[in-house]
Amino acid sequence: MPLPVPVLPEGVDPAWLPPAALRAVGSRRTLIRGSGPLVETVHGEVAEACRRFGGRVVRDASDDGPYDLALGLGTEGPELLGEEGFTFACEGGTTTVTACGGRGLLYGLFHVVRLGEAAFSGERSPQTHRPALALRMLDHWDNVAVHPVMGQVERGYAGGSLFWEDGRARGDLERVRAYGRLLAACGINAISVNNVNVHAAEARLLTDRIGEVADIADALRPYGIRTHLSVSFAAPITLGGLSTADPLDEVVRGWWAEATRRVYEAIPDFGGYVVKADSEGQPGPFAYGRSHSEGANLLAAAVEPFGGTVHWRAFVYDHRQDWRDRATDRARAAYDHFVPLDGEFAAGAVLQVKHGPMDFQVREPVSPLIGAMPRTRLAVELQVTQEYTGQQRHVCWLGPMWSEVLRFRQERGLPVGEVARGGLVAVSNVGDDPFWTGHPLAQANLYTFGRLAWQPDAEPGEVLDEWIGLTYPEASERLSAGLHSVLDGSWRTYEKYTAPLGVGFMVQPGHHYGPSVDGYEYSPWGTYHFADRDGIGVDRSVASGTGFAGQYGAPWAGLYESPDTCPDELLLFFHHVPYGHVLKSGKTVIQHIYDTHFEGVEEVGQARSVWASLAGLVDPARHARVAERYEEQLCGAREWRDQINSYFLRKSGVPDSRGRRIH
Repeated sequence: MPLPVPVLPEGVDPAWLPPAALRAVGSRRTLIRGSGPLVETVHGEVAEACRRFGGRVVRDASDDGPYDLALGLGTEGPELLGEEGFTFACEGGTTTVTACGGRGLLYGLFHVVRLGEAAFSGERSPQTHRPALALRMLDHWDNVAVHPVMGQVERGYAGGSLFWEDGRARGDLERVRAYGRLLAACGINAISVNNVNVHAAEARLLTDRIGEVADIADALRPYGIRTHLSVSFAAPITLGGLSTADPLDEVVRGWWAEATRRVYEAIPDFGGYVVKADSEGQPGPFAYGRSHSEGANLLAAAVEPFGGTVHWRAFVYDHRQDWRDRATDRARAAYDHFVPLDGEFAAGAVLQVKHGPMDFQVREPVSPLIGAMPRTRLAVELQVTQEYTGQQRHVCWLGPMWSEVLRFRQERGLPVGEVARGGLVAVSNVGDDPFWTGHPLAQANLYTFGRLAWQPDAEPGEVLDEWIGLTYPEASERLSAGLHSVLDGSWRTYEKYTAPLGVGFMVQPGHHYGPSVDGYEYSPWGTYHFADRDGIGVDRSVASGTGFAGQYGAPWAGLYESPDTCPDELLLFFHHVPYGHVLKSGKTVIQHIYDTHFEGVEEVGQARSVWASLAGLVDPARHARVAERYEEQLCGAREWRDQINSYFLRKSGVPDSRGRRIH
């Protein structure tokens, strides 16, 4: 029987799958061939669309047609298509999708949905589609029990958790199934359902509460989503009563093997573990004099018999740094820790590396660790939740930034999107808010992540237009153009009115929302700008600084080494320069700071006006939520402008050459 399409609770936004997005499919006659759970999901999607729009769906050629759309499993080309690939063609009046596996057929259906009427017009010879990366994953930083500081979702800006509430799993998982549907429609195939900072309640999900995880996995499975779990390295002690968690101890190895066997009994298609170890207070192998590879390999051995994977996060650094010590550089830490271990990680272990060397700033260089470990499977980690980019209260579409990262070529000439053999992972931006992401326009970030994970070299602007077309399938040209205009330049606008030229971290400590130039300047977290009366920036050169620039291969090490060749947008990340230093743009650093902060505020005001002009073209509740957020963004941008410009006017003593008021 076809699997029914999940029903959203009343008032929950349909995001990029409103019923009208399936009109082109639902108004036609469709043949579905094949069997299996995901084929039944495909059947359910088409049947519901036909019910709404007057089409008809037929199973396994019970009559002779003709058919407008044929979706089916085939046996040809499995080595080319794999489980997730599909072929697409439009010939002789029939649009055809053929796949070797259920996931491929599901992704093929959503490809047709994205194309809409265009999928049924003209002639198209067979095209092969398959994901560039096998794993396209979201890490949820959701807490089972509400954390006294971080709340239900750590760095979550869209309400509570979809999975957990008041210390237990939610009883009604229909919205979780609807979430799986949204993710499948943009190509995401894996989820970790709890915080990488594993607290006491979350730790028990591995053992006596695994049934709750199994229920979530059951809800996600019909849309091809595999479930993963964040675990604590100290679990043998905290859960098993052992006296040690030493990864080379045979009793510890046996405990993990048995605990993992029970996990797979409950969830046969369980994806594996996510581990944050020896990082920001989380336990790890350092306590026993062991390496990160020895720690990761312990868990990789436990999941290996079941085909699972361990994602071992490379976010390891000294978070008790002496701010007086300019030789210690947080940016160096991941490279220094992990490059000596290249080739020592088991096949089932994936090293999960943040895309930049610091922490998801609005601008930072690509991490030199990516590309420096050719004998290790690496996954690249992005942050969809907007911790440092406006927290889903400011519009900041991150597609262009991620595209720059994924296209960046390291020493061996390969783009990051190809180096990431372990997949692309992102911290989720979803919660139980009616609009999923708090800010309705922040849905574009989640959709864009999924599509770039499928095709890292995709043009982000085209992906944005896909999201607009799906979310607003009946949009006028005016609405589509307005949406594109307010989103397309929003990342650079946000950069303009916040931290300049790659310096980063000028945020309020703790919650990281709003400006505080010196908020972390004298803290142990290792995030400094070193501004004084003469200049600003961190010297990371080999010649006179921390040596971080030397962690890159050619040509980047040479380019980053000198302020004369370093790209302007990263100048203050790599160099301490005078305020009068002239950028390649012809402006001085101080004038660039003044100008961009004024420009950023102006651009937010313009975007707010564009959005206001779209009233009547957008659902009233959605329009009102975005309008409210734009008011907050404009106030916030002004505060950023005035605090940053005033700080550097007072620090440098250099007036604005254009004579504008600076407080």
